[in-house]
Amino acid sequence: MNDHWKQAVRRIGWMGWAILVLAALPAGAQEADRRPSMEPAQMQALRRAADAVVGLRVRAVEDARSARSLGRDRAGSGIVIGRDGLVLTIGYLILEAESLMVVADDGRHLPARVVAYDQATGFGLVQTLVPLDIEPAPLGRSSIAADAEPLVVASGGERGIVSMTWLRSRRAFAGDWEYLIDGALFTSPPMPEHSGAGLFNASGELIGVGSLFLTNVAQSDAPGTPGTMFVPVDLLVPIMSELRARGRSAASARPWLGINCVEHGGQVRILRVNEDSPAELAELRVGDRILSIDGKPVDNLAALWKTLWADSRSERAVSVEIQRDGQAQTVVVHAVDRAKALRRPEGI
Repeated sequence: MNDHWKQAVRRIGWMGWAILVLAALPAGAQEADRRPSMEPAQMQALRRAADAVVGLRVRAVEDARSARSLGRDRAGSGIVIGRDGLVLTIGYLILEAESLMVVADDGRHLPARVVAYDQATGFGLVQTLVPLDIEPAPLGRSSIAADAEPLVVASGGERGIVSMTWLRSRRAFAGDWEYLIDGALFTSPPMPEHSGAGLFNASGELIGVGSLFLTNVAQSDAPGTPGTMFVPVDLLVPIMSELRARGRSAASARPWLGINCVEHGGQVRILRVNEDSPAELAELRVGDRILSIDGKPVDNLAALWKTLWADSRSERAVSVEIQRDGQAQTVVVHAVDRAKALRRPEGI
């Protein structure tokens, strides 16, 4: 699948796309009872969905803390969800942004501003500073998507592509970077340009926003099912007004330590300590095993983050019991609000 697939799909027309859908089905899936119904209205809906996906070009501030892991220059996608030029994307793309451009399929580069970055869900919102003139994508319900359901995923900009994928599972996802969400969507095959890509159902409704490539998206530990994790739009609807009014949801105001962790065999260990973070100031180290938070034992990532956020006061002392070199010890980490640790362009 080349970089011009999205344009090629439009050239062959959406009846041709329906044929490609059937050709892309797994072996045995072209039987009449599993063949997707591609009525003209659905074809038009999917075309509108693909047209609503745009590219994003972001440059972070010079001293961005996130540049170490994300780079200063970033590229990805977003989905137009408002007639006022509101674009939904994945938040890490716009973290500590200094400049931002929305790239339409017709080649226009439109300046935009950050509206919201929501740590709790991982969503980001941007808005163009000049009219976008693109029909917004309707929001669907990610909670009703069925396992093994064929879906359409689209990325935008110069490298925009449209492809088929299948929903493999839907479950909670705990990230290594102080992140936990419910109802994440796991699809396969993976989307090459996944950052901020739109996941659509057969009616052309947006149900997810691309976040991560994973080597295994199956619910079991069996290897060999690479795919993509999408943040479900069901998490967006309840907080939309908060994001537009305050730039984040209330749930994002919570204690942040500045660590990345990994779980294995019932143990949670520190994988990375962020520079100038509360964890670094408390002298936590890579390799430390975390035994408990505020006296409560933790043995997996989900338990670690839930226990940390059980007391939602963002500015507080957190008691972290660790094991280092075979010895247990307790370290007090003075957590902060993550938003206060982010860099901003001068004058903001």
